[in-house]
Amino acid sequence: MSMLGTYVPGRSPIHRLPAGFKLLALIGAIIAMSVLVTTTTGAAVAVGATVLVFAAAGIGPVRAWPLMRGPLFVVALIFGFQLFITDWQRAVVVSAILLASIGLAAVVTLTTRTSDLLATIVGALRPLERFGVRTDLIAMALALTIRSIPLIAEVFTQVDQARRARGLRPGPRVLFVPAILATLDTADGFADTLAARGLD
Repeated sequence: MSMLGTYVPGRSPIHRLPAGFKLLALIGAIIAMSVLVTTTTGAAVAVGATVLVFAAAGIGPVRAWPLMRGPLFVVALIFGFQLFITDWQRAVVVSAILLASIGLAAVVTLTTRTSDLLATIVGALRPLERFGVRTDLIAMALALTIRSIPLIAEVFTQVDQARRARGLRPGPRVLFVPAILATLDTADGFADTLAARGLD
């Protein structure tokens, strides 16, 4: 299974958009959803709009389902928690915003090369270099953050699949402990890779 953050070559309208525009659009969309989406109707519109963006990027249902299965599992857990502490309408709104945000971030990473993301971020931060700011490290951190969102969701999917294969019942200890350990192991891998490239 391809990871959600892996670049997929294509010629869709989303692929052809500049990396900087896509990043700004992603940030703007997440902020707008966080502020404007306050009802279940708005939540449905946000998720529907995300589905349309997937379609515009040439990512159909057959490909989208394996990619979003992990995030759906994570969102389901958050929905249950929100349902416990608030009410079902708020749970729907929070879960929809999170799912739409993850989906849009996935589209950006699927349709944009990492090198383009880094070049765009470094270019935007370049004025800070005169003050001694390591813009290359900031750019790398932001790029890794964007890619880590879907990657962590994929980790939860793999842990859940392992649980089912062993016939274990779902529970915090069965799901979260292995997922956290796997996430930490992935973070160590990132750190080793960065260190090997001279980025401390």
